[in-house]
Formats: sequence, structure tokens, C-alpha cells
Amino acid sequence: MNAPVKFLLVDDLPENLLSLEALLRREDLLLLKAKSGDEALELLLDHDVALALIDVQMPGLSGFELAELIRGNERTRRIPIIFVTAGSHSSERRFQGYGAGAVDFIQKPIEPDVLRSKTEVFFELYRQRQKLAEQRDVLREQAEALRLADKRKDEFLAILAHELRNPLAALHGGLNMLLRQPDGPKAARIGGLMEAQMSHLVRLVDDLLDVSRITQGKIELRNAAFDLRQAVTAAMEMARPAVEAKRHDISVRMPDHAVDIVADQVRLTQCVANLLNNAAKYTPDGGKIALRLEDLGETVSVTVADDGLGLSPEASASIFRLFAQVDAHLQHAHGGLGIGLSLVKQLVELHGGTVSAASDGPGKGATFTITLPASRDLRSDRPVPNGET
Repeated sequence: MNAPVKFLLVDDLPENLLSLEALLRREDLLLLKAKSGDEALELLLDHDVALALIDVQMPGLSGFELAELIRGNERTRRIPIIFVTAGSHSSERRFQGYGAGAVDFIQKPIEPDVLRSKTEVFFELYRQRQKLAEQRDVLREQAEALRLADKRKDEFLAILAHELRNPLAALHGGLNMLLRQPDGPKAARIGGLMEAQMSHLVRLVDDLLDVSRITQGKIELRNAAFDLRQAVTAAMEMARPAVEAKRHDISVRMPDHAVDIVADQVRLTQCVANLLNNAAKYTPDGGKIALRLEDLGETVSVTVADDGLGLSPEASASIFRLFAQVDAHLQHAHGGLGIGLSLVKQLVELHGGTVSAASDGPGKGATFTITLPASRDLRSDRPVPNGET
């Protein structure tokens, strides 16, 4: 809802101010009253007004002098001024008033319809300026968002080209060596390296396809009843190579009883594995990772905590954006496109859940928590399209 429009009423006689107030009162109009030119100038320091109605004959600063001061200030010089005057004035006097900045004169005694008709014009003009200002701000925000999106797109394409080129070059070199020495002693090792690079390529393409499907609303959740502990255990196996490669110490805590939910087991396994791989990647060798599954009654949560590089408050707020990468972590982001955490967020939200990141700051580790509704209706085993509950 728009803030009320403000009119400034200036007259040294309280009864005249009350009369103007009674004639102009309406719900979306705030009337500021001043009994002198000095009071009016004080009000203008704190308020942006759409119109000033000023009595010409006042002790101290006259209406014309007040208008000249208003016109002389950059902040107030564009305020429309209507002079309220008793009796008639000569052409010279009116010329003086217009020269002081008046847009019109109203004669006393005031005719209510004339007053309302003239002030309504400036009320509507001010409202239009407000709308234009709001539209300008929205357009500025949209332009900035487009600029940032274009920048992220360019950065992503550069990263994608780099990440695809490296495994492709390794595959090409390995293939040439195998063609020259298909039965040589190094063939098995070269084949293993090629298989690892191929797995990396497949993962990159799968991530890109998942992002595309979610963006287009084409991804489907194949919901069924299962024990969430199974998904957590499977995710640990998927992330084991990354954890063991950096010799991390991983601790696991899960309930002794089944944590039954209705969800897409494959997708939730993917989400937990992404968090574990992320923790392994951004924790220095020999670090600690803690995985915890909790049954909280109405909800269930999966938490992955590490003692790694940590996050600044700004990074914690933006880490789930598509293609987001923390600048200070780029040297550790080998093989990553800034897609994994965004995928986690979108997949968890498709399940009606949330994911959050917390950190005490750079170098102090990070904690990621997935929270899901604990559905107790275990009868559904049908696929559930995106958006259906």
C-alpha cells in the first residue's frame, strides 16, 4: 500500500487551517499544518510534500518570501505552491506571486469545489510520480538481476568449458596410448584413469540435465514408503571415495528404529551424497565430518557438519544459488560447476522440505541441514509429479 500523500498548509490563523483541513480531509492524504513560515520550513526538512497551500499575508515571513525560500532549496524547489489570498491583487502583485513560484491563486472565502478540484490535480500527479519511481526501482532491480545472471552465465560457460576440456583431453590421450599399446603393462592403469574421467563427465552432464528438468518443471518424484536410514547409508557409500581420498574421519549417528517416510529415495540419496561430497571437498585432508539423522516427530532432519573452510555470512546466504561458488574456495572446487547445492535445495523443496547452511565463519567449518516433513501415510507407492502433494 502506498504511503499517504502529504499537503502542507501554511496560515497564521488556526481557524483558517482548520477550515482547509476540513475541506481537504481524505483517507489517503496527510495534512501538515504550520502557523508560520519558519514552522513550514521545519516541516519541509522532514517531509516530502505534493503541494503547499500558503497564505499570502502572514507576520514574519510573508507567503511570497516563504515561497522564494522553498524555491531556493534544491530539495524543495519543485514543490507546487498555491497561494491563498483574501481580496483581489493587482496584476503586478500576481506577477510577483508567480515569480516567487506559485502555480495558482485561490481567493478567500474559499469555494470548496474549486479548492478540491485544483488540489486533486496535484494529488494525482504525485501519485503518478510515486508509481513511476516504483517502476523505475523495479526496472533497476530487474536490470541488475539480468546483469548478474548474464555474468553468472558467462562464468558458468567458462567453468563448463574448462571442466569438460580436462577429462576429454585425458580420455583422448589415454585412448591414443591404448591404441599404441593395447596389451602393454600400463593398459589397466590407463583404462582405470579413463573410467574415472568418464564418470566425471557423466556426473557433469547428469547435473546439467537435472537442473534443466527442474527449471522446466519436468522432473518427477517417484515417491514410495522407505526407511530414510537406507538413503543415508547409500549416500555414504556414494561419497566414500571422496571421503577416503582425503583421509577424513567420518562419524555417523542414526536412530535405532526405522525412520519411515514417503519420498523419492533415489533423489534424497542424491541430496545427502551431494552434501557429503561437498563436505569432503571443502575440508582439508584429515578433517572431521559428522553425519546425523534425527526423527523429530513432525519432521526428520539430515545434518552434515565439517570442520573445513567454513562460510562467511554472505556466502551462507548465497551458497544455494545456481552456479554459486565461494571465491575463497575456488582452488578446492576442482570438478565442480556450482550446481550440486542448488540441486539439493530444489530437490528438497520439491519434497516440501528445506535445506539450510550455517557457519561460524571462514575456517570454522560448516553445517548443512535438510529438514523434511515426516509423512506417516505409508500406503502411497505411486509416482508423484512435480508440484503434487
